[in-house]
Amino acid sequence: MMKRGLGAFIRGMLFWTLFPLAIPQAIRVRRSAPRLSGAAGPTSGRFGSGKKLRLLAIGDSIIAGVGAATVADALPGQVAAELARMLEREVVWSASGRIGATSSSTAEHLLPPAETEPFDVMVVSVGVNDVTSLKTMSQWVAGLGGLLDDLRSHSPGCVIALMGVPPLSSFPLLPQPLRSIMGIRARAFDDAARHEVTKRRKVLHIPIEVDPGPERFSADGFHPSPASYTELGRQIAAAIRLVMNCDSSTVSGSFSGSP
Repeated sequence: MMKRGLGAFIRGMLFWTLFPLAIPQAIRVRRSAPRLSGAAGPTSGRFGSGKKLRLLAIGDSIIAGVGAATVADALPGQVAAELARMLEREVVWSASGRIGATSSSTAEHLLPPAETEPFDVMVVSVGVNDVTSLKTMSQWVAGLGGLLDDLRSHSPGCVIALMGVPPLSSFPLLPQPLRSIMGIRARAFDDAARHEVTKRRKVLHIPIEVDPGPERFSADGFHPSPASYTELGRQIAAAIRLVMNCDSSTVSGSFSGSP
């Protein structure tokens, strides 16, 4: 615990020391970066047949499907399709995503209504916008913890799959040294997310590894390409399957499931 805390402190100091050097780059990127829209099409659907499984995907632009033609082609639909195939069940899915959403704004604006039927699985994508909006570590931890607790309150028995904060050090949109500096912060936030997961039952942290090849990103150099959405959907569904096929009442941790 002490070692983890020291590492987080050092990365935090390193980020705040180096970031002022990259502020001009950050301003230029914010002004000139391509602005892609969310995916078209319905934000709900179903795949497969058999015993019904209810899936909610919630969070930022990854859930809104930026970089894909439709939401079904993006992460929500890909996870649902893979779960239907792997579990041989009917997966009824819905997506609640917003471009620019942070952990706290997701909890404030995107949670399902209280009267909605509980979900069996929730896939959560937050963190990148907390990093880029320069949230402090305490704000990130409080926002993420509050969101996870709110989701648990809505669906007490569900499996929550939290996507890791991706390594911004691999994102083509960001020039150096801004790319490496934001990568330091993303790693620190991801480490904190892993720790939050260990405090909660039936919550998975799924690390996100990014191939820096340009074909893995959409036209803006920041969001996943359709091929990457397919791979992410398979990875997340595999991790969820591992948990659902064992006694998931107490399991939590970090998973990098394979199909």
